[in-house]
Amino acid sequence: MTDFETPRRNMVEGQIRTNKVTDPALIETLSTLPRELFVPDRFSSLAYADENIEIAPHRYLMEPLVFARLLQTADVTEDDIVLDIGCGTGYSTAVLSRLAGTVVAVESDPKLAFHAASVLSQLNMDNAVVMTEPLEKGYPYQAPYDLILLGGGVSMIPEALLRQLAEGGRLVTVFLEGEKSFGKGTLMIGRNGHYSRREVFDAAIQPLPGFSDELSFQF
Repeated sequence: MTDFETPRRNMVEGQIRTNKVTDPALIETLSTLPRELFVPDRFSSLAYADENIEIAPHRYLMEPLVFARLLQTADVTEDDIVLDIGCGTGYSTAVLSRLAGTVVAVESDPKLAFHAASVLSQLNMDNAVVMTEPLEKGYPYQAPYDLILLGGGVSMIPEALLRQLAEGGRLVTVFLEGEKSFGKGTLMIGRNGHYSRREVFDAAIQPLPGFSDELSFQF
């Protein structure tokens, strides 16, 4: 049986703590949640590596540091209702379920959505639900959301998705620039129908399908 305790500890101590991630609840969650359950078996040895892991064609599990810095930027609270876009195999949803009050995850790939729901059930995370829907449409039926996380790089945000933010709500993602896998970890806040944008850190990340066409929100 593979020992995942050591690589999990090394991930937190070597990748997370040393790179401006200080939130105690987030660090505790990353230290205890079995990330290996959320990667394909053939990549289990890479579960805690500092790289994006392919989980399906054109879909990736975000590298731990970028993910952790996005959540630190989001400042998740236990009262938050969160929309997790592109949850993939469900790791982001699982982490959020331990930090927030309620998590609605959206995944367009039925196989990934099934895997995510299965592992969340296995871990008894009953404050999270996975919906199989187009990523770019979000899930307006439970809106508004205090926080929206986009699980990949984007070059635009659909207006329909921004409208699902609560007043004062936050959105975190990586906006791609230049070469398609490089960008800026970014925080957006919605107030009175307007959206401020603050770039927080550099990030290398794979693009999230459905967020690169011309129907973009203009800044």
